[in-house]
Amino acid sequence: MPSAVVTGSSRGIGRAIARRFAADGYDVAVNYHTNEDAATSVATAVEERGQDAVVVGADVSDPDAATRLVTTAANAFDGVDHVVNNAGIDQHVYTDALDPADFDRIMDVNVNSAFNVTKSALPYLRDSSDHPSVTNVSSILAHVGASIEVHYASSKGALLSLTRSHARDFAPTIRVNAVAPGHVETDMTGDRSPAEEAKQLADIPVGRFGQPADIAEAVAYLRDATFVTGETLNVNGGEDMR
Repeated sequence: MPSAVVTGSSRGIGRAIARRFAADGYDVAVNYHTNEDAATSVATAVEERGQDAVVVGADVSDPDAATRLVTTAANAFDGVDHVVNNAGIDQHVYTDALDPADFDRIMDVNVNSAFNVTKSALPYLRDSSDHPSVTNVSSILAHVGASIEVHYASSKGALLSLTRSHARDFAPTIRVNAVAPGHVETDMTGDRSPAEEAKQLADIPVGRFGQPADIAEAVAYLRDATFVTGETLNVNGGEDMR
């Protein structure tokens, strides 16, 4: 069976991606940082779809932990065919109050982790016969910026540059793309006030917020789109037309 490593897959978008890959016939390495029970639940969902799963706790901003994640997956599945770099954290704070250590932590988790996992997976991806790919989960804020989370927006912009650079670096063997979600309903967005929700919704032409499954569908497309590399698929309901 082909296999995939999905970072940050114990919840939200990552969980939906893991479940979608399992439904499509992929064994999945479920990665978590703090919530093992949630990750185990995702692994159970993968197995209920007839696929193998392995649960690996790892802070993938640490290169050694990223290597352990990939090695564990490769040993369990006899290789790694696809990587989805979804691990990420957010913080709402203006620049005046932003601690440089928090800026660094956002960059470590949102950008360095993608580099760490991708680099660790390279030998396995190059050996894959399943049209290997890497997909990085960015954000609409990579394009439009954000005043209250400049470090988050900057990290997601850096991911797009990493995507294009790796696409050139690894061609023609490995395709590398990104998906940039708009406003998606997850636990990371659950603190919005009704007024904030109404304002955001008014800017989305399709008239609804995204769901994690919407992003999983986009990632599945990029996994299978063998003539697409170095691209960013914007999945935002038309909020940022370009």
